[in-house]
Amino acid sequence: MILIKELSISYSKNKNVIENLNLEMDNNCIHGIVGLNGAGKSTLLNSIFGLKKQNNGEILFNNKAITKKDISFLPTENYFYQNITGIEYLNLFSNKKFDTNKWNELFLLPLTNLIETYSTGMKKKLALLGMLKNDKPIMILDEPFNGLDIETSRIMRSILLKLKDKGKTIIITSHIIETLTNMCDFIHFLENKKIKINIDKNNFKTFETDIFNSIENKNKALITDLIR
Repeated sequence: MILIKELSISYSKNKNVIENLNLEMDNNCIHGIVGLNGAGKSTLLNSIFGLKKQNNGEILFNNKAITKKDISFLPTENYFYQNITGIEYLNLFSNKKFDTNKWNELFLLPLTNLIETYSTGMKKKLALLGMLKNDKPIMILDEPFNGLDIETSRIMRSILLKLKDKGKTIIITSHIIETLTNMCDFIHFLENKKIKINIDKNNFKTFETDIFNSIENKNKALITDLIR
C-alpha cells in the first residue's frame, strides 16, 4: 500500500499547493488522480517520486519511506539528452530481460535516429519504453495520453492493464476523465489542496455525472449571458 499522511507542499512561503493531504492507495491497482487545472496533480506526483520536497507529512510504501528505487516515472514533459539516438536513450536503463526490439514492434520507433528528429508523440512513446524497461513496482504517469494518437492510446491502456495484472501499482493523471474511468480501479479527486473524494469503479458513472453537472451548472448563467 502507498500511504500519504498529512502531506503539505508549497512553492512559496505561506502558500500551500497541497495541504494536510491524506490518501491510501492499494497495491496491484490502477489509481487515477483527477482535478481541475492548478489543483496540484503534478505537484503531488512529483512529491511521491521525490522531485518536489514536501513541507510536512510522509509518504510510505509497504510501511517504509518511499524512494525513487520503488518508482518508474513518466512526467508530462519528457527530457532527453541532446545528440543521442532512441536506442542510446534506452540503453541508459539496465534490464537484461527487456527485449527492446520486440517491445518496439508496438510503437515502430526509428530507434537509430536522433531523438531530436522525433515528433511529440514519438518522444512520448520512447519515454514510455524507458519507463517500462526501468521496471519498478510503482509506475507513475502524468498525463501520458497527451500527444498520442488513438491507436497508441489504446496500446498504452492495454499495457497498463496487463502490468496491473502482473502486480504493478499504477498512478495516472489525465485531464480527460473518460480515459481514467475505463481503466482505473479507483479515482481520487483533488480539490482545494486535499483529496476530497475516493471512488471505486462501481461508482465511476455517478461520479462522472456529478462532476460534469457541477461544472456545467457553475458556468451556465455566465455562458447564457455571453451568448445571447
